[in-house]
Amino acid sequence: MDKKVTVIGSGNVGATAAQRLAEKELCDVVLIDIVEGMPQGKALDLTEAAPIEKHDAHVTGANGYEASKDSDIIIITAGIPRKPGMSRDDLISTNKGIMKSVVTEVAKYSPNAVLIIVSNPLDAMCHVAFEASGFPKNRVLGMAGVLDSARFRAFISMELNVSVENTHAFVLGGHGDTMVPLPRYSTVAGIPITELMPKERIDALVERTANGGAEIVSLLKTGSAFYAPASAAVEMAESILKDKKKILPCAAYLEGEYGINNLFIGVPVKLGTNGIEDIIQIKLTDDEKAALSKSADAVQELVEILKKSD
Repeated sequence: MDKKVTVIGSGNVGATAAQRLAEKELCDVVLIDIVEGMPQGKALDLTEAAPIEKHDAHVTGANGYEASKDSDIIIITAGIPRKPGMSRDDLISTNKGIMKSVVTEVAKYSPNAVLIIVSNPLDAMCHVAFEASGFPKNRVLGMAGVLDSARFRAFISMELNVSVENTHAFVLGGHGDTMVPLPRYSTVAGIPITELMPKERIDALVERTANGGAEIVSLLKTGSAFYAPASAAVEMAESILKDKKKILPCAAYLEGEYGINNLFIGVPVKLGTNGIEDIIQIKLTDDEKAALSKSADAVQELVEILKKSD
């Protein structure tokens, strides 16, 4: 393969992302994790599946960052989940340390890579990666909107009993309960969902989307979502690797767009070889602007907590 993607963190999200990348034959994949044997074992398992899945992508595992050298994309899933009794401030502080150390290393070995951040709290971790890498803003982005939009699309498909391929949805804002799904821009075969279902059903789907991650956590009880988050990160990577220039909602660093400054917020962007090639500004109603502003305020709170932990 002439492209290379390194996935940092070989837990459920990271390992599934590696599997999707390899099976789509998008690139060679390097899995990196601090746990000895884990990335090597998962990489070998994926390699042994290759003859059956019929792909020739090379998958390797490593505990050191040297293996990531000259990657086109780095997908970062490393970090700890929030544990019982742990405050949000503690979680941010711990994951900040992990993100800073990871990004400093990968930036050294792959100075021209695009960083796709998956670790939580996502919007805050994008800020850490941006500062630690010293990369331009177009090469640091967060995976959130693609996942949230996919959840919204799945719920629309279930509600209307139509193919998911016919559904399109947009979700803006931070990754969490302040996200802003936009029903006006969400369609089935080009028809706005506002024409296809009553407001109360749309509102219910919007609420379910905002709580999508929590719903899965409550069902699994001992973990969180990983299939859909991995797929979302890989869709972003594919658009960059193939220079597809897909318009996808991603956490991007805004400098005045949507009236927001110096914050990573989920907005529609064009993804190509250089990462974010354009930020698409769509017209919002007053209510949507207010909801996006509220979401930005929530992200700003996290950034303030980051600053305090310096």
